Amino acid sequence: MERNITLIALFAALIAALAMLPKFMLASGVPITAQSLGIMLAGTLLGPKRGALAVLLYLGLAAVGLPILAGGKGGLAPFMGITAGYLAGFVAAAFVAGLLAQKWREKGGAILPALAAFIGGIVVLHAFGIVGMAAYADVSLAAASVWAVPFLIGDAIKAVLAGLITQAVMRARPGLAKA
Repeated sequence: MERNITLIALFAALIAALAMLPKFMLASGVPITAQSLGIMLAGTLLGPKRGALAVLLYLGLAAVGLPILAGGKGGLAPFMGITAGYLAGFVAAAFVAGLLAQKWREKGGAILPALAAFIGGIVVLHAFGIVGMAAYADVSLAAASVWAVPFLIGDAIKAVLAGLITQAVMRARPGLAKA
């Protein structure tokens, strides 16, 4: 029990730390942050339940005002704006990435954890985010999907990194994923 609480808190802190890293600006002016890498890693390393709980803790701390979201934001405003869908999607993304990584863990290699991070951290996360953007901005899903396109390159790189990191950590600490 204490181990699980510690890991959940540790990964919530990791997500917050990654969100504070300076953003990388694409030529288009779109900022790429490391925050979603933490979401992917929470799922692939902790599994679906603990990964989702780490994200919920992170979001709860942000909601009460800690400036730990990307760009140093905190409070309730980000949960009611154009990013609300992405914030809700963080929980689902960690859960799905964790579920797939857990299911595929015995097969080994970095490809499957990267694929789990890709499906959870890109497909699931952007599905939530696009729906949220469309609803908030009152635009079509197609228009909101176009807004998400510039983030896909950075997210794909983060999914590959998550796969490589997951593989290395699981080799060094094979019992980490066990609840």
